[in-house]
Amino acid sequence: MISDAFDPRLLRVFVAVCSHGSINRAASELGRTQSALSMQIRRLEDVVGQPLLRRTGRGVVPTDDGEVMLVYARRILMLCEEAAAHFRKNVEIGEIRIGLTETIADSTLPSALARLRRTFPGLHLNVTIDHGSALGQRWNDGMLDLAVATCSAFSADPLEVWDVNLNWVCGIDATLDLASPLDVIVNAEPCAWRRIMFDKLMEAELEFRVVLTSHNMGAMITAVENGLGLALMTSESVNTRTMRVVSSSFGGTPPTVKYGLYAARNRSNTIDAAIDVVRENLGALTG
Repeated sequence: MISDAFDPRLLRVFVAVCSHGSINRAASELGRTQSALSMQIRRLEDVVGQPLLRRTGRGVVPTDDGEVMLVYARRILMLCEEAAAHFRKNVEIGEIRIGLTETIADSTLPSALARLRRTFPGLHLNVTIDHGSALGQRWNDGMLDLAVATCSAFSADPLEVWDVNLNWVCGIDATLDLASPLDVIVNAEPCAWRRIMFDKLMEAELEFRVVLTSHNMGAMITAVENGLGLALMTSESVNTRTMRVVSSSFGGTPPTVKYGLYAARNRSNTIDAAIDVVRENLGALTG
C-alpha cells in the first residue's frame, strides 16, 4: 500500500526542504549531504508518482502536488509527535525560560515553540521577546534557560553560531534617489542592525536621515510598505506584494548579522529536547 511507504524520515526531509526553499540549506541544517536529501526527495516522489518540487532561480518550491503533500506531511509528523508525547516516560516537565529577539520570534521560531508544546504538553513555556541587549542582561542575571539572539549582545559562548542575511527593502512603488538624502527606518538602540545600516551607508558615501525608529518589527514593516523609507530586513519579513528588495548599491555586499543559540550549562532533559527542536528551525534564517 502507498500509505505504508510514507516514511516519517522522508516526510521530515521534504518539510525541511520546503521550509528553507533550498535542498542545500536543508542539508546543512539537518547535518546531511545534499545528494542524500535529493535521493530521499526522489524516493518520496516515486511513492506518490508525481514531482513534488520545482527549481527556481533562488532554490526550490513545491509543485501543486507538492503543496498538497506538504499539508499531509505536516499533519502526519504532528500526529507522530503527539503520539510520542502521550507515551513519553521519564522526561522532566516544568518550566523553560526562553529569550528571543523580535525578528526571530516573528519569522522562524513560532513553529518551533508550537512543536515544543506538542512534544511536552505539560511544559510551561515562559518566553521573553526583547532586543538583544536586554536578553543579554537577562542571561547574565540567570533569568533564561535558552536564548536566540545577536552574538554581540552576549558575553557567553553559544552552542551554535550562524549568519542571518539582511536585505535592503523599500515599498513596492517607492522611488529611491541616491542623489538626495535617503529616508531610513531603523531599530531603536541598542541594535546591531542599526549600526550595520549606518556603517554601510557611510561607506557608500550616501547621505541619509532617520524617519522612523522602533523596536517593533511590525511597525517597521508597515512603514516600509507605505513608502516611508528604506530598511534592513530578513527575507522572512519581506512581503513581495508590498515590498521590494533593492540592489546592494547601498553599501556594497548585502550585510549579515551573527546570531547564536545559547543554553544554560546545567540543564534538564526538557531543555536538551528544546534545543533539538529549535535547532531544526534555525536553518530558514540563513536564507
